[in-house]
Amino acid sequence: MASYLVPAGYGEAEYIDKKSRFIGRVWPVADEREAQARIEEMRRRFADATHNVYAYLLRDGGVMRFSDDGEPGGTSGMPTLNVFRSEGVTDVCCVVTRYFGGILLGSGGLVRAYSSTAKLALDAAGIAEMKPWTRLRITCAYRLYERVQRLAGQQDGVTESADFGEKVSLTLLLREELVAAFSAQLRDLSGGMAAVETLGQCFRGVPLARK
Repeated sequence: MASYLVPAGYGEAEYIDKKSRFIGRVWPVADEREAQARIEEMRRRFADATHNVYAYLLRDGGVMRFSDDGEPGGTSGMPTLNVFRSEGVTDVCCVVTRYFGGILLGSGGLVRAYSSTAKLALDAAGIAEMKPWTRLRITCAYRLYERVQRLAGQQDGVTESADFGEKVSLTLLLREELVAAFSAQLRDLSGGMAAVETLGQCFRGVPLARK
C-alpha cells in the first residue's frame, strides 16, 4: 500500500490584485459527492461574487474536475487544479471566490491570481501524508497491560479500544513499517505469552513539516 498526500485540514487565504479580491478555500474530501457539496455551499454563500472557480482531484479513479465559472477559458480552473497536481496532493477540493475590482487583469494576471490563491490556501491547510497502518489485536494478562501500552506508545501506536475480560484485549493501530519491530519487542516483553492478531490495514494522515 503506497502512501499519498492530502490536505491536512481546511485552509483559507486571500489574494488581492488590482483591487480584485480572490479568496481561496481548500478541503480534504473523500469522494466526488463531498467535493460537489463543498462547491454548492460556496456558490450559495457567495452568490454575490463575480466568480466561484473550483477544482478537485480524487485518488479513487483518478478523477479531476474544474470550472472557470465564466472566466476566460484556461485562466482559472485549470491553473487552480495544477497547483494540487504539482504538489502531488489528491482527495482535495478548492474553490476560489473572486470579487472583481474594476480593473482587467489579462490572461496572465488571472492565471497568476488563481494559482497563487490556491497555493496560499493549500499552505494554510497544510499537507498530510496518508500512510498505511496495521490494525492489531493484542491479548495479554492484566499484569502486562500497562507495559504493552507503554510499548505501543513508544512506537507511536494508537489504542482504538480495550476490552477487559478474563484477559485484556487491546485494538491498536501501528504504522506498517513498525509492526515487525513492535511484535518482536512484545514477544520479549511478554515471554511469548501475549497473542497478536492482524485485523487489517487502513490509511492515517501524518502531517508534514511546513516549509
